[in-house]
Amino acid sequence: MNNTQSESPVENPGYNVSLVGVWGDEIEFKVEGERTIAYAAATNDPIAAHLDGTVAPPVFAVVPITMLMAETTMSVVPDELIMKILHGEHDFRFHRPIVPGDVLTVRGKVVGIEGKSSGTVVTTLLESRDATGALVNEQYFTGFFRGGVFHGTVGEPSPAHAFDVALLEREPDAVSVQKIDADQTFRYAEPAGDPMPIHLDADFAREMGLPGIIVHGLCTIAFVSHALINEFADGDSSRLKRLAVRLSSPALPEQTLTTSTWAHGTTASGRASYAFETESDGGKYVVRDGLAEFTQGA
Repeated sequence: MNNTQSESPVENPGYNVSLVGVWGDEIEFKVEGERTIAYAAATNDPIAAHLDGTVAPPVFAVVPITMLMAETTMSVVPDELIMKILHGEHDFRFHRPIVPGDVLTVRGKVVGIEGKSSGTVVTTLLESRDATGALVNEQYFTGFFRGGVFHGTVGEPSPAHAFDVALLEREPDAVSVQKIDADQTFRYAEPAGDPMPIHLDADFAREMGLPGIIVHGLCTIAFVSHALINEFADGDSSRLKRLAVRLSSPALPEQTLTTSTWAHGTTASGRASYAFETESDGGKYVVRDGLAEFTQGA
């Protein structure tokens, strides 16, 4: 990631641009087996090692940083935008799996703010370290604030993971189909620590301009991760080293998700790379620009 910074050309009242690039306070999080198991169940996870608490599902990595992620991202925008946040992109870098008993230290910082024609984009970097200080995972969260006005760009965008459209010239290497349950958002909210009302209150969601209750973006990402791990890593989630997505539109309860995946060669470090997109049966893409990297199997 570039360390260059471009300054916004005009003043942006209400935005705390001085916080860009500044780490916030560290928070400690104790990983409990009951919660990792509950998270797996809440995301319809089929992988035995997740359901029995041997290791946490990869996307559980968001649980220790959920509140910090929201607070850090919202700390730089005007108060009137806080309830207008949508999950734009997420990029996980996994150094090792989380296991029950881990005591993690997490921290975050906003790395960039960018004005778009339809809103403001804020990119936040979060990291989790274990008791020895070693990195367990890093995450780039991109929050999109609908209707926000920000002139120019400050800091840096999230790392690129654009889909190579040339892949569409051939059939996908795998297609996975998954069903979202009617009560998915209610089951997910507690173990994920994400009770935002757009996922639980249909009237509130409609007041926010949404069609009704929408599925948590990270729940959708968790669904996709299961499909990829089973298809390309024989159910071994420790082999997943990067998972990056752009959430294009929200999934809804009771929809079916279809993930199409294309093998995309190997990275410079020898990881197998895959590009993917996920479509709902409503005819909309819920995930675009998907990228997954796995260590090679034995």
